Amino acid sequence: MKRIMLRFAAAALAAAVCLCVFAFADKGSDDGQAANSTQESSTVSEKTYSAVKRTDDGEQEMRAVWLPFMSLQLTEDERSREGFEKKISSVLDRCRDHGANTVIVHVRPFGDAVYPSSYYPWSHILTGEQGKALPFDPLELIVSASHSRGLAVHAWINPLRISTGRTPEKLSDDNPYIKWKGEGSQDDFFEYKDGIYYDPSSPRVRRLITDGVRELVGNYEIDGVQIDDYFYPEEFTSHDELMYKKYVSSVSEGCRALTIEEWRRNNVNMLVAGLYDAVHGGKREVVFGISPQCNFENNEKISADIKSWCTLSGYADYICPQIYVTDEHPVFPFGELLDKWRKTVSNSNIRLYIGLGLYKAGTEADDGTWLGSNDNLAKQICTLREKGANGFMLYSYDYLDKPETEQELKNLLDVL
Repeated sequence: MKRIMLRFAAAALAAAVCLCVFAFADKGSDDGQAANSTQESSTVSEKTYSAVKRTDDGEQEMRAVWLPFMSLQLTEDERSREGFEKKISSVLDRCRDHGANTVIVHVRPFGDAVYPSSYYPWSHILTGEQGKALPFDPLELIVSASHSRGLAVHAWINPLRISTGRTPEKLSDDNPYIKWKGEGSQDDFFEYKDGIYYDPSSPRVRRLITDGVRELVGNYEIDGVQIDDYFYPEEFTSHDELMYKKYVSSVSEGCRALTIEEWRRNNVNMLVAGLYDAVHGGKREVVFGISPQCNFENNEKISADIKSWCTLSGYADYICPQIYVTDEHPVFPFGELLDKWRKTVSNSNIRLYIGLGLYKAGTEADDGTWLGSNDNLAKQICTLREKGANGFMLYSYDYLDKPETEQELKNLLDVL
């Protein structure tokens, strides 16, 4: 008989939670199945680079490279199908030649898309103008070119970010934010410092984001979907307080309202659980992963419920904390953080990958702690293997050919 664990419900808690039924949705934790689903938790695709190490459980070691949106910005010549194919072929060949078996491609960076979408406008990073289309489907070409090289593809999205600073400079008329704002909406988004973000407390926002993921999984032969480390701001905003008051006023008599901390955390959990279900609702085997900050206190401040995601089924197939430090870091040494994450990911059906800070190699980052050795990354890979992690992801592609990272990468290749 399956032992049932509890997680936040996607609907009941949005209105109120009675103390007697602090109503979390049932999820099985022992066998990796959601209690309301017969689908098995999926594992990393086998369509990967052939010369790879196996982890202790017999699966291929994850060896990934993140391709952030900056790496996908196109020149005028690259905006033709032929020019784009040439560019992406060069990118993927470089990743494969550095031992990668997976690429994590930034497909939704600013509430937009690097592919034709029914929900989001075309991204400005492709044409220089949000909403302006290319005459071909870049993601279709990326997936095809990756698989032909034996590389798996995970589609990386920023679920909540609409803009930061002047990026993008202008939002298109078909951007959901522009449409909703024109309708007089005040509940679906908020401004924070120099950015605009979708509000995860809004059911319409959560539906938009999960529908977008269903579209990705349904239309493309991707192997995974990943979200990164952007959730709520660290501070409570005036918008938070306004939406929280609306929530409290909806709580039925005799039921306990969540605290504002619990309420924010639950909103994020409802989004994450919805994304997990959207990924696993298709006919193909696709995995869902989260790449949070490495700092546990920071995750708590931004309402990222790391403990639930790492222990309960129904939130993620893998966790990839961004441990972008060396063992010489005075506050957060790599080995100590790795140990803490290894203990936290206690559900055997959830894979633990480690994000490694290639971009810091050979630089004076972190008070020069990367300069004491030119094999920091190689040692980190050996350490994460010893600790039982299932692989790593390098941030980022642009640093595969920098002079300062050359020796680190050479030493890294020696341990692959």
